[in-house]
Amino acid sequence: MDEVTVTERPPEPDWPAMTAEELVAYRDAENRFRASRAARAIIGEPDPGATIRWQEVALPGRELPVRVYRPAPGDDGEGADPAELPLVLHVHGGSFVGTAVQCDWTNSHLAARLPAVVVSVEHRLLDPGTPLSAAVDDGWDVLQHVVRHAARWGIAPARIAVFGESCGALISALAAIRAKRTGLHLQGQVLVNPAVDVTGTMLDHASVTEHAHKTLTVPQLRLFQRLSVPPGTDPRALSPLYADNLGELAPALVVVPTHDPVADHGRRYAERLRAAGTPTRLTEYPGSGHAFLTMPGVDPQARAARTEILQFLRATLTA
Repeated sequence: MDEVTVTERPPEPDWPAMTAEELVAYRDAENRFRASRAARAIIGEPDPGATIRWQEVALPGRELPVRVYRPAPGDDGEGADPAELPLVLHVHGGSFVGTAVQCDWTNSHLAARLPAVVVSVEHRLLDPGTPLSAAVDDGWDVLQHVVRHAARWGIAPARIAVFGESCGALISALAAIRAKRTGLHLQGQVLVNPAVDVTGTMLDHASVTEHAHKTLTVPQLRLFQRLSVPPGTDPRALSPLYADNLGELAPALVVVPTHDPVADHGRRYAERLRAAGTPTRLTEYPGSGHAFLTMPGVDPQARAARTEILQFLRATLTA
């Protein structure tokens, strides 16, 4: 998805009444805006110290685009051997809308300043025919593929972290849980404004009532939940908040903007991680709303959060 010329984003749809066709049309238009030059005033400019390109990854039964960020030649910040760079597997937010391009500001900075190879998964987006389990599989399958072909990707397979935002944080959290079960060693996980509960209790958290009129609304959350868990799906299996065993996972940084309907998702998940013995840091950003990290042109606290993420990953990936 190359940068396109768009001047305006599409109008907010009627979420409860939106048809499947209208959902696809809306997300196509919204993603064109997020990938446009006009959106840079909101989502920020990429770090000039990184190169960015799209790449196709061959996975079982499908090919998936990923957006790959690397230190620019001669500008790796630490003089690191390119063959020994750590991997940060990133998953963008949005669930039924969103693109890796909206995260260029953060991901290019991490690639240039850690330095690292950052691979952002352009996962399948939720719709009536694509449940959350498909996006979860995309995140996990890309992680396995890159690690399995570490030499080809120029990454050190012993230095890996996952990083996700919103629904992408849910996908990243599930990847961290699956990594422990399968013996894939991760050194860190970064979960930003995580939505980690798609069960019947998803909307029961106090933060939903308090902040649902902000950047993420209850109708959007209901649509996310409905698309995530079609009839016959076990929502607990897709909800890290209710995972049976959260012990011995990679150290976690949980970033919570306080004016976010799912702020309590992040707080409760951090509590569960700590109770299970997983090293966990919870940082709250007062007054910030959902997806603030992708909007440095709107929320000045995005820069502080990006710095914290950089410092956390630098500490965990070099430990």
